[in-house]
Amino acid sequence: MAKIVVRAFACSLDGFGAGLQQSQSEPFGKNAIQIMSWFFPTHTFQSMVGGEKGSQGLDDSYAAKAFVDVGASIMGRNMFSPLRGPWVNEDWKGWWGDNPPFKHPVFVLTHHPRPSLEFKNGTSFHFVNGSPEEVLQQAQAVAGGRDVKVNGGVSTVRAFWKARLLDELHLVMAPVFVGEGERLLGGLGVEKDYQVVSFEASEAAVHYRIVKKV
Repeated sequence: MAKIVVRAFACSLDGFGAGLQQSQSEPFGKNAIQIMSWFFPTHTFQSMVGGEKGSQGLDDSYAAKAFVDVGASIMGRNMFSPLRGPWVNEDWKGWWGDNPPFKHPVFVLTHHPRPSLEFKNGTSFHFVNGSPEEVLQQAQAVAGGRDVKVNGGVSTVRAFWKARLLDELHLVMAPVFVGEGERLLGGLGVEKDYQVVSFEASEAAVHYRIVKKV
């Protein structure tokens, strides 16, 4: 049965999934790129950027699962772009260049519409405005019976989690402190509805699997 999932979403020990002052040169914000240090050495990431090697241990196993059986995904405007407000121009097509890793329809939450973007590898970006429930319906309609993945950023994951729309989350706790930024954890009010069902530690991070209670 298809699920609504969060996978490979990293945060720091002090609960931040992004730092302040996101920019084109610092897509995770100040002092926050370190939360992804578990991911960058993996074979999964290296193959995405044209590398041939990379680690194949526990971290890579979880990284590879992040892309399995996903038919559509959802992300916030901040994950797609460092730009804010109306689209002054439409030259920006995402952080990923001409070969985005998704290879399925991606719904970008924004109050400022723009035409959809289509890429040769099957990725498409659709810029939509609506509640989590409304956007989820759009994503499920094109997912072909496969999972819908909520990619991020922090505010988007929190919105879907607080609405109890997520079936399963894979959160990665990196052994670092960010200090300030966008806090993923705390104030969600979902303690009675979700439970940690497993966790495993590598040398670089702890991987938690969290599911909605039946």
